[in-house]
Parts: sequence; C-alpha cells; structure tokens
Amino acid sequence: MSDTSSISLNLCTCPDLTTAQSLARQLVERGLAACVNILPGVSSVYAWQGQVEQAEEVLLLIKTASERVETMQQALAQLHPYEVPEIISLPVSAGHHPYIQWVRECTLSSATSCE
Repeated sequence: MSDTSSISLNLCTCPDLTTAQSLARQLVERGLAACVNILPGVSSVYAWQGQVEQAEEVLLLIKTASERVETMQQALAQLHPYEVPEIISLPVSAGHHPYIQWVRECTLSSATSCE
C-alpha cells in the first residue's frame, strides 16, 4: 500500500470535552489511533428526527492506519454516547513520510508505545 492511502483521517463529533478526552484516550490506549486532536467549540446544525437542531460540540480528528479504520469505527461507535455518532473516514492523499510511518507503527504494531 502506498503512503498516499496508508493512513486515514477520521472525524467524530462529541457532546462535550470530557467525552471527547475519554474517547481520544481510549482509542490511543487501544492502539486504534496514533493521535487524536480535540477541537472544542464546534457549532453544529443538523437534521434529527424531523427537526433542525443546533448544538455546541467537540470535534475529534483521529489518525490511524487504513487497515485499522473498521476496527476503530466499531470501537468508537460502541463507546460513543450518541445514538448515531458521526464517524467519517477520509483517506490521506499526501503527507510527510515520517509522520505517516509513525501513525502506521503506532496503530499496526502490538507494542503499547511508539516513537
């Protein structure tokens, strides 16, 4: 697999900072993500059960190896408090080679830590 499709950037919104921090930590601890950025202050407008809703949310940017996306999504869906959590995966089309290798090492090795 080439570097341009070997990692994935995943987006997930959370109801609050505490939930976001907990989910991020669990994904990294389980080796399902190399890094998760937590972006508070996201204002979301969305359709839900026939209504237009608006909420303040926290966005997670989750980096993982492409081979781990399905497992990461399953774990995230089980841990997430939303009935239908937003979990979107985007292939990375380009990136700094050492960073891509680091993400892959962290998420594909059985080691609990990576350098």
